[in-house]
Amino acid sequence: MTDFGLIRHNLFRKTLRTILMLVAIMIAFLVYGLLGSFDKLWNSGEDLAAADRLITVNRINFTVSMPYAYINRVRALEGVKNATWANWFGGYYQEGRNQIQTFAVDPETYLEAYPELLLPDDQRADFLNDRSSIIVGEPIANQFGWELGQTIPLKSNIFSNVDGGDTWQFRIAGIFTGEEAQTQTNYAVFHWENFNESITFGQDLIGWMIINTTSPDVNDQVATSVDEQFANSSAETETSTEAAFSKAFIAQIGNISLMVRSIMAAGFLTILMIVGTTMVMTIRERTKEIAVLKTIGFAPARIFRLVVGETLLLVVIGGVIGLGFSWLFVKGLGASMEAFLPGYVMTWDVALAAVAIMIGLGLVTGFFPAFNAMRTNIAEAMGKE
Repeated sequence: MTDFGLIRHNLFRKTLRTILMLVAIMIAFLVYGLLGSFDKLWNSGEDLAAADRLITVNRINFTVSMPYAYINRVRALEGVKNATWANWFGGYYQEGRNQIQTFAVDPETYLEAYPELLLPDDQRADFLNDRSSIIVGEPIANQFGWELGQTIPLKSNIFSNVDGGDTWQFRIAGIFTGEEAQTQTNYAVFHWENFNESITFGQDLIGWMIINTTSPDVNDQVATSVDEQFANSSAETETSTEAAFSKAFIAQIGNISLMVRSIMAAGFLTILMIVGTTMVMTIRERTKEIAVLKTIGFAPARIFRLVVGETLLLVVIGGVIGLGFSWLFVKGLGASMEAFLPGYVMTWDVALAAVAIMIGLGLVTGFFPAFNAMRTNIAEAMGKE
């Protein structure tokens, strides 16, 4: 019989015990896949942030507006390749519960600032040429069943329209997707000029600026120049990289990542203790068998490999099954909650990290039982009852 045959035979010698351990490991990796994918999504804004993209907001708070005149002054600064802006519209569709992240932007420079947003050329041209049009992310279009060319009413819970009421009519000129699965596309953008002319207050103000630099190497220089440009003005600014801005924004909500990772760590620590304790007990039960193996010529190193291989096989089987179920759950949740959790997928790095954890967990839980088995004294073991 080969070593693998011995490992497999020993692992399933007590079927009920093995099944219970497999279930525990499976649940741990099921939870890991769900929470690990969520953690990846939660931090995707920081992870996918462009290295050459800066965000400028009002120093008081990112909800406080700045003068539109700032944008041309920023464009004139050395190291600035492109500068654009956006305003929060506060949109919803038909009912207040149908909230949609909607921004008023300068179409051409905004799309240039975010090349990861994919929009067919004909739709892009249509959007640029029609001031009453809007482009929406694919998750939003799927959620409400919107189609190209359809006219939709969007209400604002902030602004009112000079025509009366709080509703704007937009024609859908394009539906954009993301370059990567986790690129955020659960929002809509429309023409700022149309917005600026139609609101009853807040004209010629912008919410924040997005700056593309000529190189990440000049980020600090550009950020300093922007903030010095508007120092001691009525609307001082604060400029940071997109990654830093995303991190600070998420931090205002709370350290969700810490909570998620703490839950995962607690789960694996529990599994570590369960599997480790069970394997110690299992090896003690086989003390005489190990002595016999040594008697017939099994080297200590081979016995060590057999015991470690058993725990490794146990963890890998349970982990792969759990990760497989997790992938199915994530896929189902991502599809059913596309508008709320766009980009909720299990990425390769999450899966590969799970495999690394399986191997590490198997080696750690098997080391001490294997070490004790390797050191088993034949005479003492044979004399035990």
